[in-house]
Amino acid sequence: MSSLDDPKVLATLDRLHAAARGDWTFFVRNLPMMVGMILGQQGPPAAEQAAKFKDVYIPISRTQGRFLYMVARSVGAKRIVEFGTSFGVSTIYAAAAARDTGGTVIGTELEPSKRERALANIAEAGLADLVDVRLGDALETLRDVPPPIDLVLLDGWKDLYLPVLRLLESKLRPGAVVLSDNIKTFRRSLGPFLDYVQSGRNGFHSLTLPLADGFEYSVRL
Repeated sequence: MSSLDDPKVLATLDRLHAAARGDWTFFVRNLPMMVGMILGQQGPPAAEQAAKFKDVYIPISRTQGRFLYMVARSVGAKRIVEFGTSFGVSTIYAAAAARDTGGTVIGTELEPSKRERALANIAEAGLADLVDVRLGDALETLRDVPPPIDLVLLDGWKDLYLPVLRLLESKLRPGAVVLSDNIKTFRRSLGPFLDYVQSGRNGFHSLTLPLADGFEYSVRL
């Protein structure tokens, strides 16, 4: 059995993916800001950026979501950590896997209104008892996550991928997987992160997979 095929889960994901198709209007209206982000230019403080994006879904794709589910099942993930919950799309994919492995998901979101809507969406999917979405700066909210961590999804502000990974890496069990989104679009700002996981010097093997705009698959050795 796969909880990803639960009618409540499917219906919620269908609604959210459909709603997310409207994100393009935000990107068009804010094209100069988006170009600056892609070029790795310094933006406003994270809280200010989060407020500006409060109505934007920016979720992982359906294919990425199913891949996330499959990876979690394949490694038997009991503790899944997510950086960048947004409206909870990726959280639902992760929580469906956690239901099937007997695990839990710990997420974090900086924008209060997004967290509330994410919690409502996760509850609509029938997965609320498996998820803890923490409000605030990920470098604080994820500090006390206990080991071992089996799977991490990085899909928040790109300049925090490496700090969040370094915060969690001592708690990753051997064989743990780190999935990181938006590698192609934000390759410039993600350069230090990619060097860290791909260099072979820091205890990871890593490869950019051709899913959506690049999904980094990193294994803790």
